[in-house]
Amino acid sequence: MTRDEALTLVREFVKNEGLVRHMLCVEAAMRFYAEKYGEDVELWGLLGLIHDFDWEIHPTLEQHPQAGSAILHERGLSEEIIQDILSHADHSGVPRDTLRRKALSACDEVTGLVTAVALVRPSRSLYDLEASSVKKKWKDKAFAAGTDRIEMENAAKDLGVDIWEHVGNVITAMRKIAPELGLVGNISQG
Repeated sequence: MTRDEALTLVREFVKNEGLVRHMLCVEAAMRFYAEKYGEDVELWGLLGLIHDFDWEIHPTLEQHPQAGSAILHERGLSEEIIQDILSHADHSGVPRDTLRRKALSACDEVTGLVTAVALVRPSRSLYDLEASSVKKKWKDKAFAAGTDRIEMENAAKDLGVDIWEHVGNVITAMRKIAPELGLVGNISQG
């Protein structure tokens, strides 16, 4: 599956632009880590882009992402990629036993927190966001209360990266697509 085909799949099943942006964030972060680790950037990016493609049609833990795997089979994705996608859900029972699976887990949840912090800044931009700003908001449990900070810490640790280095890496990755995410804010790109 090409990136264009993956984006078509996402657009077929996802109407919520916020969810599309989330998947674009995870794609960017996965591409960053693939490059960092000398892995297949296209494959890792594809995995990040489609990992939640079925959330709107299967919005419960009983369904997502398991029910979506049938669609991916129909579309001809490899069993390996399907298992990678299943691994991002703790309840699926698919172990995170590869670097790619660990990266997907580590990149998934944290992108939402990074986005939330960028949106409450005066600039509303990723371009001036640093990990230290995320760290300040991290301590406020009422801020982005739906994000699981323990899960984020554990996933980064499992990937072998300090949580704040990881947050910095994700910010760097997301900056590359800030215009697509609507997170340029009032800062012109330098």
